[in-house]
Amino acid sequence: MQAYQTNNLRNVVLLGHGGAGKTTVVEALAHVLGLTSRMGKVEDGNTISDYDKEEQKRKFSISASVIPLEYKGEAGPIKINLLDTPGYFDFCGEVEEALSVADSAVIVVNCKSGIEPGTIKAWEYCEKYNLPRLFFVTNMDDDEASFRELIVKLSKQFGRKVAPFQIPIREDRKFVGYVNVVKMKGRKFTTLSNYEECPIPEYVEKQLDTARSALMEAVAETSDEYMERYFEGGEFTHEEISEALRENVYNGNIVPVIMGSGINCQGMNNLLQAIDKYFPSPEHCSCAGVDVASGEHFIAKYNPEANLTAKVWKTIVDPFIGKYSLVKVVTGVMKPDSTFYNVSKDTDEKIGKLYLLRGKEAIEVNELQAGDIGAISKLTVTQTGDTIALRNAPIEYAKADIDIPYTYMAYKPVNKGDDDKVSAALQKMMEEDLTLKAVNDAENRQSLLYAIGEQQLDVVKAKLEQRYKVQIELSKPKFAYRETIRKKVKVQGKHKKQSGGHGQYGDVIMEFEPSGDLTKSYVFEEKVFGGAVPKNYFPAVEKGIQECVQKGPMAGYPVVGIKATLVDGSYHPVDSSEMAFKMAATLAFKDGFMQAQPVLLEPIAELKVTVPDSYTGDIMGDLNRRRGRVLGMNSDHHGKQTIEAEIPVSELYGYGTDLRSMTGGIGTYSYNFVRYEQAPNDIQNAVIAAANEEN
Repeated sequence: MQAYQTNNLRNVVLLGHGGAGKTTVVEALAHVLGLTSRMGKVEDGNTISDYDKEEQKRKFSISASVIPLEYKGEAGPIKINLLDTPGYFDFCGEVEEALSVADSAVIVVNCKSGIEPGTIKAWEYCEKYNLPRLFFVTNMDDDEASFRELIVKLSKQFGRKVAPFQIPIREDRKFVGYVNVVKMKGRKFTTLSNYEECPIPEYVEKQLDTARSALMEAVAETSDEYMERYFEGGEFTHEEISEALRENVYNGNIVPVIMGSGINCQGMNNLLQAIDKYFPSPEHCSCAGVDVASGEHFIAKYNPEANLTAKVWKTIVDPFIGKYSLVKVVTGVMKPDSTFYNVSKDTDEKIGKLYLLRGKEAIEVNELQAGDIGAISKLTVTQTGDTIALRNAPIEYAKADIDIPYTYMAYKPVNKGDDDKVSAALQKMMEEDLTLKAVNDAENRQSLLYAIGEQQLDVVKAKLEQRYKVQIELSKPKFAYRETIRKKVKVQGKHKKQSGGHGQYGDVIMEFEPSGDLTKSYVFEEKVFGGAVPKNYFPAVEKGIQECVQKGPMAGYPVVGIKATLVDGSYHPVDSSEMAFKMAATLAFKDGFMQAQPVLLEPIAELKVTVPDSYTGDIMGDLNRRRGRVLGMNSDHHGKQTIEAEIPVSELYGYGTDLRSMTGGIGTYSYNFVRYEQAPNDIQNAVIAAANEEN
C-alpha cells in the first residue's frame, strides 16, 4: 500500500452497541472496495477484524482492530483507517484506546433495535473527545425496521442537530433505495452498493420536506448572508449547501444520518462518500502535548514537515502473530530502520520494519506520514501510552483516558507449579489490556484479578488456556476485615517452663483497651513500678504484641485500635529471657482480647453511581438492600444523577454486573475505601465460621 499524505487520511472509529453490526459494516466496506472476494460473517468466524479465536468463538468483538481501506475520493484517492471497536462495555478500554487516535466517528445503529445503551455511550464518547460524527443506520433490509420512528427517537435523545441525509425507498415492504435529501434525487440499488437514479415516490414527500427544511435551516445558520437569503425565500446552490454542511459536520452542529444494509452491502458507497466529504483529515485536527525539556504545554498540529513524534496507542502481544506496537504519527515522517527516543521511558529504541495491520494481516510499508496509523514490531521497552520522538525534541503526548477496573475476583492456577507460567502470561495480557490488573493480596494470602466486568474476566480465563496453555480458577475473594476490642480488661500472662538446666520464666500483667485510632494496629505503653519487670524485657513484651496483632484470635484478620499497657509482672534472675517475656505477652494478648468484647470490623467504601434520572429509585433501593447509606445526589443537568453512598466493600462483590442489569448497561460506578466499621452480628458470625472451616 502506498504512503498517503496527511490531507488524504481519515481516521474513523466505529462505535455502537454490541451486536449493532459494526464488524459487518467493516466486512461490507472491504468487500465493496474489492479487498475480499466474498464477505466474511461474524457467525462463521471469518471476518477481517474479529481474528482472535475468542472473538470467533463468542461471535463478538473483544479487541479494537484497524482496517486500512483505499478509496477513490471526490478530490483523489484517500486512505481510511477504520477502527472497529467492541460494543460490550466490559471491553471499554479498547474503545478508549481507539478513540485516542480517531479524528471522527461513525455510530452504527441497528434500525430494528433502535437506540440502545451502547448508542448513548457512543454519543457520550464523541462528546468527550469532541469528535465529528454521523449515524449509520444498518439492518434496513428488515421489514420491521422503521427509519421514521428511529429518526424521531434519535432527535429526542440527541437534539435537533441530528439530520437525516437520506429517506428510505421501499417496494413490496423491501428496502430497495433511498432519496438523497441533499441533492433531492431518488436512488435505487442495483448490485451491492451501486445504484441508479429513480423517481422520488410520492409517499416519502412529506417526510422529505421536513428533512429538507431542517437541512436548509442548518445551512442558513452558517452565515448572516445565508440567513438573510433563506428568510427572503432564496435558494442555495449545491456547492453552497455542501460546503455549509461540511462545516457544520466538522464542528458538530450537524450529525448526518445515512442508511444501508451491512449484510447486503447496501449503502456502503454512500458511507465512504460521507467519510471522504464530511469528515476531517488529520491536518484539521490537533494533539495536546508537553515539551519535556521546558515543561510547556502546547497543541501540536499534524505536520509532516516537523520533527518526528508519535504516540503508541495500543499493544498486541500474541503468541501466533507476535508483538506489535500500534502508533499514530503526530508530526514528521516515520521510516523503517531508524532509531527513536522513547520519551516516557527515557531510552532509545530501534524501529525495524514498519507495518499496516489489517486485522491479523501485517502489510509492510516504507513510511508513515503525520496523521497515519501503523505498527512497529518487536519493541522491547515501549508500551501503550508511551510517546516516541527525537532525543533533541522530547515531546510527550497525553495517554488515553482508560477506565479504572473495579470488578475483581480471586484466582489461582488449577495445576500446582503453574504459578510462574500464569504470572508471565498475565503480564503479557496486561501489556495488551490496560483495564486488566493482577494484584497480590499478601494480607489475605490471595491473588486478585481486576477487570471492568465479569465477562472480561471470563475472556481472560479462556485466553490463558487457549493462548498460553495454563488454567486458572476464579472464585469470590476474601475481604480485608479487621479485629478490635470494645472494653478495657486486665489480664495476666505467665510463661513458665522447666526442662533441666535453665528454664523459661516470664510473667506480665497487662491492660488492653480500645485506643480510639483504627488506622494503627496498636499502641504500647509501660507503667511498671519498682522493677517488677526489668526494662530490658520491655521490647520483648512489645514484640509479642506486635506479632499477635498480625493475626487476630477471632478469625485470623489483622487487629487494629488496641492499646496495650504493661502494668506489672515478675521475673526470675536466671530463667527469665526475652523469649519468655515475648511468650508471656502473647498469652496475655490472646486471653485479654477474647475477654474485651472482641468485634469484627468491615471495610466501608465511598461509592458513586451515575445513572439516568429514571433509574435513581431502583439504584437507591438496591443500595439499601446492600446495607448502603445514601448520602446525597448530584445532577449533571443533562439527565443524569450521581448518587453518593457509603457501603460495605463486601456488598460490592458482583455490583458491576447487577448495575448493568438494572440500567440496561448505561450505569457507571466508582468507589474508594474510607474507613472500618463494626460488622453486624450475622456478618461477623458468618466470617468467623468461614475462617474456622478453612482452618
